[in-house]
Amino acid sequence: MPSTDDWFLHPDGYAEIRRIRASEPAAVAAAHAARTRRPLLGDDGRLFLIAADHPARGALGIGGDPMAMADRIRMLDRLALALSRPGVDGVLGTPDVIDDLALLGVLDGKVAAGSMNRGGLRGAVFELDDRYTAYDVPAIVRDRLDFAKCLLRIDLRDPATVVTLEATAAAVSAAAAAEVPIMLEPFMSRTRGGVVENDLTADAVITAVGIAAALGTSSAYSWMKLPVVPDMERVMAATTLPTLLLGGDRADDPDAAYSSWEHALSLPGVRGLVVGRNLLAPPGGDVAAAVDQAARMVRPAIADARR
Repeated sequence: MPSTDDWFLHPDGYAEIRRIRASEPAAVAAAHAARTRRPLLGDDGRLFLIAADHPARGALGIGGDPMAMADRIRMLDRLALALSRPGVDGVLGTPDVIDDLALLGVLDGKVAAGSMNRGGLRGAVFELDDRYTAYDVPAIVRDRLDFAKCLLRIDLRDPATVVTLEATAAAVSAAAAAEVPIMLEPFMSRTRGGVVENDLTADAVITAVGIAAALGTSSAYSWMKLPVVPDMERVMAATTLPTLLLGGDRADDPDAAYSSWEHALSLPGVRGLVVGRNLLAPPGGDVAAAVDQAARMVRPAIADARR
């Protein structure tokens, strides 16, 4: 490994994870049982999560680098750094990532959100048959996680969509019964040339919100996770559900992306931000600076305190 100066946590900690996983697998459950939990929302009613569930869907690329998130140890170190920054509330991940972070001890006092349906692998012919292959609600309860998350891509021309709709409705119902908050990330999508594309017009996002919000036998614990699109005021007028904004892939113009997030964060119903690759592999490589900039938008009081 490189010099310890290049790491946020000491590299020996990652070697210890490998040892534990081979010889003491029960330590994973013990780490979850010992984790200090916190309320989902802080006193300011805001929430800022770092997303790390992309690798499970085969989405490792950022910008022009198709394997930017392939190094798991480096990704974990960047997550640990991000979680240490002021204003960051927690992380969204699949079991492999959440288990590693629990073993590292960096989830104490943080929100841990479990990603559920990762079976719609990027670029697969079955991408829209988005099976629930990661967490289910009983596992989220077992590990004392604080949030669940579902991806819902709706293609009116693809019969696989109805399978995902039905599975997502069951997940929402189970989460409500267990009193687990669950965020729904809906898109109106279509396949062109074998590639699934999400429609990011306001009308399409509003349509997806209407479909997703009605899933399940209760909406009491349902949240939305929505992209920032033009005319975001109309989008937020379409739902009363608490909403987190999706950071999306890294834009060619990061300043424009940050500006759009900042405006959308001021809208009624928006509670915060969920961003992953934009912050874990930012232009220039300064993870702390990228995370801090996003945190200042979610929580302007942080910016005021630093002046």
